[in-house]
Amino acid sequence: MDQGRGTNSRVNSIQRGERVARRGSGSARGKQRNISAQDAYLYALRAAYLAYLLQPRQKRVQHVPAAPKPVQRSSTSVNDLMKDFSLIRDSKSTRFPKDFMGELDKRITGVLVGTERMPEYKDATVKRTFAVFLNEFKKPQFRKSMEKDRRVEDLLLIFFSNATKELSKGKPPGDDSWKLMVDRHVALFIRLLSSTLRDHDWARDRPELMTRLQTMEKKLLMHDQDLASEAQRNGGQGGSTIEVEVPRSYEVKDMPLVLVVSRIFAVSYQAVQDDINRYKAVWTEKGALQDLKTYQAHLSLMSSKTLNSDDFDLDDAYQAWRHQELQDLSQMILAIVQSNPELAKSSPGGSVPQFKPHAPAESAYHDPTRRDSSAAQNGSSYVIDQPVDMSNLNLQDNGGENEASFTFIPSDTRAYYRAILKEALTYDIADAQLQPSEATSETPAFKLLSKQSAELLNEIAVRWRIPQFSRLVLFLDVVKEKYENQEVDLDTLDAAFNYIKEPPPTDKKSHRLSQAVQVSDALFDSSQWTVHDYALKQHVLSTLHDCLLRELYETMLHVYDTKAPPLGPLMYVITTHIYEDPLFQENQEALDQYTEELKKALKEKASDKYRELLAKHIPETKEEWEFYHVIELGRAVVKLCEKIQKRYKKTPTIMGVSPMMCLVEEMFPAYASDARDLVSRILDVAHERGVDVPVEDGFELYKELVEIRRIHGDALPNQKFGFHIEGLLQEFVWRWIERTDANLIGWVENAFKADKFQIESTNPVPMDDERHSVSVVDIFRSFKQSIEQIVSLNWDDDVQYAKFMTAISKSIGIGLARYCELLEQKFSREMDRMTPEQEAAARQTRQEKWISMAKDLYNQKEKIEPFNFYPESLIKLNNIEYAMLQLDNLEKEINVDACAEVLNKHAPPPQMRMRNNNYVFTIKIIEAEDLKACDMNGLSDPYVVLGDEYQKRLAKTRVIYSNLNPRWDETIDITTNGPLNIIATIWDWDTLGDHDCVGRTSLKLDPSHFRDFMPREYWLDLDTQGRLLLRVSMEGERDDIQFYFGKAFRTLKRTEREMTRTITDKLSAFINHSLSRRALKAMLSGGLSVSSVTSFFRTGARPQSVIQAPTQQDVTRALEPLFDYFNENFALMKQTLTDPAMIMVMTRLWKEVLSTIEALLVPPLSDKLSQQRPLTRQEVDIVFKWLKLLFDFFHAADEDGNSDGVPIDVLKSPKYHELQNLNFFYFESTDDLIRTSEGMAAATQIRQQEQAQRMNRLSVPATMGHQFGGAAGLIGMPSRKHKTIMLSRNLGTMRQAKIEKRKEAQADPSDDMILRILRMRPEAERYLRDRSRQKERLAAAQAAEMIVRQSLNQGGGRMTSAGMGIGGLRR
Repeated sequence: MDQGRGTNSRVNSIQRGERVARRGSGSARGKQRNISAQDAYLYALRAAYLAYLLQPRQKRVQHVPAAPKPVQRSSTSVNDLMKDFSLIRDSKSTRFPKDFMGELDKRITGVLVGTERMPEYKDATVKRTFAVFLNEFKKPQFRKSMEKDRRVEDLLLIFFSNATKELSKGKPPGDDSWKLMVDRHVALFIRLLSSTLRDHDWARDRPELMTRLQTMEKKLLMHDQDLASEAQRNGGQGGSTIEVEVPRSYEVKDMPLVLVVSRIFAVSYQAVQDDINRYKAVWTEKGALQDLKTYQAHLSLMSSKTLNSDDFDLDDAYQAWRHQELQDLSQMILAIVQSNPELAKSSPGGSVPQFKPHAPAESAYHDPTRRDSSAAQNGSSYVIDQPVDMSNLNLQDNGGENEASFTFIPSDTRAYYRAILKEALTYDIADAQLQPSEATSETPAFKLLSKQSAELLNEIAVRWRIPQFSRLVLFLDVVKEKYENQEVDLDTLDAAFNYIKEPPPTDKKSHRLSQAVQVSDALFDSSQWTVHDYALKQHVLSTLHDCLLRELYETMLHVYDTKAPPLGPLMYVITTHIYEDPLFQENQEALDQYTEELKKALKEKASDKYRELLAKHIPETKEEWEFYHVIELGRAVVKLCEKIQKRYKKTPTIMGVSPMMCLVEEMFPAYASDARDLVSRILDVAHERGVDVPVEDGFELYKELVEIRRIHGDALPNQKFGFHIEGLLQEFVWRWIERTDANLIGWVENAFKADKFQIESTNPVPMDDERHSVSVVDIFRSFKQSIEQIVSLNWDDDVQYAKFMTAISKSIGIGLARYCELLEQKFSREMDRMTPEQEAAARQTRQEKWISMAKDLYNQKEKIEPFNFYPESLIKLNNIEYAMLQLDNLEKEINVDACAEVLNKHAPPPQMRMRNNNYVFTIKIIEAEDLKACDMNGLSDPYVVLGDEYQKRLAKTRVIYSNLNPRWDETIDITTNGPLNIIATIWDWDTLGDHDCVGRTSLKLDPSHFRDFMPREYWLDLDTQGRLLLRVSMEGERDDIQFYFGKAFRTLKRTEREMTRTITDKLSAFINHSLSRRALKAMLSGGLSVSSVTSFFRTGARPQSVIQAPTQQDVTRALEPLFDYFNENFALMKQTLTDPAMIMVMTRLWKEVLSTIEALLVPPLSDKLSQQRPLTRQEVDIVFKWLKLLFDFFHAADEDGNSDGVPIDVLKSPKYHELQNLNFFYFESTDDLIRTSEGMAAATQIRQQEQAQRMNRLSVPATMGHQFGGAAGLIGMPSRKHKTIMLSRNLGTMRQAKIEKRKEAQADPSDDMILRILRMRPEAERYLRDRSRQKERLAAAQAAEMIVRQSLNQGGGRMTSAGMGIGGLRR
């Protein structure tokens, strides 16, 4: 179907072209004729003069006295008055409304008092008549009857009766003049009734009643229409007036259209008058009538003098036009005859229709638009309003195909009409007195044809029979010509298009022939047009399209100017009036070519604009170039692009071309290329001069370039930016990091010095997040500012950004290490201060010291005063906690794992790459055995000091009081870039005097022995007696962000642990005192002491032979001093420490409690027998009751089970479970214990072998704990997995590592506790020795297997002993 329609359209188009090419019908319609101004003037003058002749003749009123005559009136009786109502069916619609009588009473009263608005009721006689009726109307009986029936006839009869009586009073018997007055008064009464009904909206429901009242009123007034006229009152006999026609003056001043012609053609008034006088004998109504009859004849014969079927594309269109044309011609002939009836006298008699001046206009050719042919069948406005004798007029008379000329119609109507239209438009546009249209929000002010010019042109078109669509096309053709010649602007062209689409409405008050039709719907249907008009409209649209595109091209060349001309009006006209017109034929190939040319021109303009910016912002000499110039150039480019984008936001694309894209495609690549060369040249000049470009300038330039690159990426997604900005400017970031690194230690030290370590809070009880001092806040503010400086750059190279964060992370780690060092130093000084009692004792002589000790022993002094903790000391611990939280937040903000992943993905494989060949050795000082006793009580208070071969102190452990087998479990990190000899010295702490040396040993830390990065344990013999157990592991100091964060976290955690240990060490002395064998004996002996024994012998009393077992109250009472001591110290700490720090201190104390109870029950693990003797069942029972009481104390649960103390999962640690299991094995026989130990050892060995075979993994499986010594003790054997720095890189990994450690400790049962019990059994000495050798062999086998797997993993193929580190022998 679509294809058929397209074919038909193509055929029709070809046919139109052929018809336009040939001569066509009508005189010279196929070609453009040049009409002289004089010829156009004369024909326009003829049409204007004819309008004057045919316009309705003016009339004037002339008074004619009337001769005396008797009064003539129609008989008005009661029956005549009521006969109209006798036919009305009695219904609701014929009765008055319910409340009508009351309203009528008010209206009649208004007539009497003079408030009635209608003037006819002002007469005194009328008021007298209405007064008489009102008196009758107000009678109760009549009023009641009327309100009940509400019938019209009753009311009218009463009024008629009263009016007759009143008006006939005083009249002689023969005088009937008063009867006319009765009719008038009854008519006035009926009019008052109708007015009352309408005023109260009752007339809508009673249409029949209203009609009857109006009919009756007209009948009564048929002899007198003006009730208010004085001449007609009281039966007056005044004269009458008649209308007489005013003779024509034939003066130009009385010819409106002739005056318009005079102005348009600039002909003087007198010249026009002379022309009228010269040709008025020829330019007559008869000549006009003859023109119409001749035109009618040609139309009937389908001659070439009129339009014929060849001029139309469709036969239906021609038939519709012809049908309407014949009707209009007949009516126009009748209108001429009506204007001059003398023209019809020669015709035979007949009647013609009346002319109705107010009839609906239906003609199709006298206004800017026309109606369709169907509307013409409804009649025409050209009718005659009076009888005319048309018997001698033959409407079908014609002159055939002769060449008789017309009087008023030119030979080429289209050419003459166009010439006159052009002159009129030229005059009106140039007329200064013609006011333009009012501007609106959508349309500007414009000038087109004046009202007078439009009337003249309409009159001419009607007389010359030019179709309405032809007038519009010719009008557009003239406007096109003027627009081409730049005589009119774009607004006028737009107004012209709107004018032909929606012609202005006609003047309804005008009765002129040319203003009497309405707009036709078929006007805009081009299929109803002539072929010539169709082709002309296409030609006009095509010509205007080319002209508008040329103007658009010139205008768009200025889009980048500061004040660019608007493109909206041009695009609106092109789109709305050209492209949306169905007659426009689009040439897509030409449009594509136009788009390419326009795009090319805009790019050239964009290049010119960029060169202007370049010359404006960049100095001519290279030595003067600075980053500031590059930045300013970039900002100017971006500003211009943003300006253009904003300017054309609503219409970004114009004719397929985007000004913004053309600008970006030219400017941004050019700027990128120039910026690269400029920056490189600036840096080269700075290096040659030996100066550095300020870092801030580099950062500012980077931000500007990145913004430009972003815009470049959005606009040109498929085109890369000109150069790698990050690669060119990364040196500024590295310089900034170096500067930060150099200043960071100074920032930390200054913050520490300025800190008074006080809590700053507005709350009475500070919150946990407020219990820190300002120094830690200041240093982390410095850290964050350093990171935010890099983050704010939005660095767009992930690898470089990860490297920047790695470097800044290392600096942060160094700063935190320095802060921890300063805190520890000051914290240690505050915690190591002597109490007042110790200061007093230090001043005593040696003899006074012995006497004091003897008194304490004699009096059994047990009271130990709580340590007076300084609040600033505890705040330092809070600072460490706060630092870890902030560091964890920092780790998340930086997204450390993502940075590490980026570096691992893009950087070369690390393979544990070292930075500057630095190594981090982690040394854990675990325990010592069989130390030398240095105190009088046969014990020592040992602590370990590690130093290097140059006697530089590296680390120091805490003091373990009164113990020859101490366990420290403290870890330190030592960084070295090669082998290092460390010396471990164990000292005995003394309150008074110098500390005694217990023993020394040494160990060589050689990185070559730790290339497998597995931890090793070393038993080091002291140079006196005993030995020291160290666990050593090594990590390469990697240039890795996770490594640096892990190192920083571990530094903070170890500082926190050491500070916590220092705090708990102040409390551990009383723990050891309260949970000791001496306390057990004192409890079982009923509290016997030296003083009590002396008192016993003095009194001569005898002790009981049997000691009763202590009760639960006794057990609880024995711990009350310890609980009181805890509570007093906890109260001091609770005021300052945060809740997590408080729990951490309590947890550490709980570990001290478990270690003390463990030492009370069993000796440490060794392959030798112990001098410690096992406790009795009663003592063990007391110890476990103590453990239960201490467990409840540290858990601190209330009645509802809510705990404010240490969490239960922390309390039930692996050590706690070992102690619980100890009660099961403690009193087993030696043989049973040996068998159980052997079974557990065999099961463990089998399980490890199966696991190794099943997993087939290259890493070494975890072995048992520390070794017994012997030959294996001289060799560092691989131990279980240690906590590496990478496992400490944030709080999450640290918590996970702790959970895994706890699971690992609970996973495999160990026989270590059984072996510790067997150390107190002399009969198990041989088994202990054999079991030690067995463990050594297993450890050696595992070490060999690990070395083999390591060698295979490295691909070496041969085994080396590099993994076997020779233990540090005594030196």
